[in-house]
Amino acid sequence: MNTVFIGGSRHISLLPEQVKHWLDGVIEKSYSILVGDANGVDKAVQKYLANEQYDDVTVYCSGESCRNNVGQWTTRYINASGNKKKFQFYAAKDREMAREAEFGFMVWDGKSPGTILNVLRLVRASKKAVLFNMQEKQTLTFNSETDWDAFLLQCTGTLRRDLENRALPTEWSLAPLAQTDLDMPDPDLEDTKSDISFDLKRDMDLALKNSNSKAFVSLLGQLAREKGMSQIARETGLAREALYRALSSEGNPELATVLKVTNALKLRLLVGKSSKL
Repeated sequence: MNTVFIGGSRHISLLPEQVKHWLDGVIEKSYSILVGDANGVDKAVQKYLANEQYDDVTVYCSGESCRNNVGQWTTRYINASGNKKKFQFYAAKDREMAREAEFGFMVWDGKSPGTILNVLRLVRASKKAVLFNMQEKQTLTFNSETDWDAFLLQCTGTLRRDLENRALPTEWSLAPLAQTDLDMPDPDLEDTKSDISFDLKRDMDLALKNSNSKAFVSLLGQLAREKGMSQIARETGLAREALYRALSSEGNPELATVLKVTNALKLRLLVGKSSKL
């Protein structure tokens, strides 16, 4: 991998030592660097590379003007239509960098949907992406869409909605799920239908498919709280306080507890042969 797309959040103006160390490795390996012209991470990376007198850099800009090119490197102007104050105008350069790079490194403030969409663009193109989360001082590596699905399960509903609203349909579209592991109750067998949303059901499906027990338990707890933990306690015969603990993000409930709760929520777990076997 010789061409690296580096990007990140506009609210980050100082690079942490971990990111500087990673940039040193890129410089040592003489990779070609693609970077945007925005303030924040783009400008901070440009300053660092300029101080290191690194020349193999190309700055990408949307439209006919460049906001930042600290090292006076080669500039690529990407055709972009629409309002310069709108997200999609500046996303044009990001899409082009994701297309031309072989690998991506993103520095995230824990909130910015634009940074995460760059990860998605790289993953959709079967390219590796690394995400450094400034809030948690954590590095995440994305080698496949399975890694993306697992990450998305951990995102808040607000962030997921922002991502979907800003992404192009071709970027956001997901491959059809295989046979559902978490199924709705049969209306002929149940008097009351579950009102679980498709998005939440899909998230629970993905958690099961990825063996992500923590995410599944957290989502189950969310459903239980929406229905009312007191009612779940009455229907399962379990203590309300114990249910709160077991179905929290840090919980580790026994299988018997999971089955009692899914039954109370009128959900059904189906067992089938995995396509991975």
